[in-house]
Amino acid sequence: MEDKKTSLRLEVIEKISSLATASLGLIAALAWNEAIIEVFKKIFGEQGTLVAKLIYAVVVTILVVFITIKFGKVINKLKEKVEKNNDVA
Repeated sequence: MEDKKTSLRLEVIEKISSLATASLGLIAALAWNEAIIEVFKKIFGEQGTLVAKLIYAVVVTILVVFITIKFGKVINKLKEKVEKNNDVA
């Protein structure tokens, strides 16, 4: 019975941690969004033309793809290191 309580408690804590991390990620994304919008306002002026919004969407998409690819490469390198260390041990 105690194992089930501990397991349930762990599962709840893991879910709360995941939700908190996602929430903080959303807050960071919104902050970056505001910053990038301000940069585009400086470049294109206050009026949000369709062209400016499309350029913004393309730039943000390219940036997200680039960052995601870089994170994937770093994660793969770290996994390879861990696997090599586990094979040696």
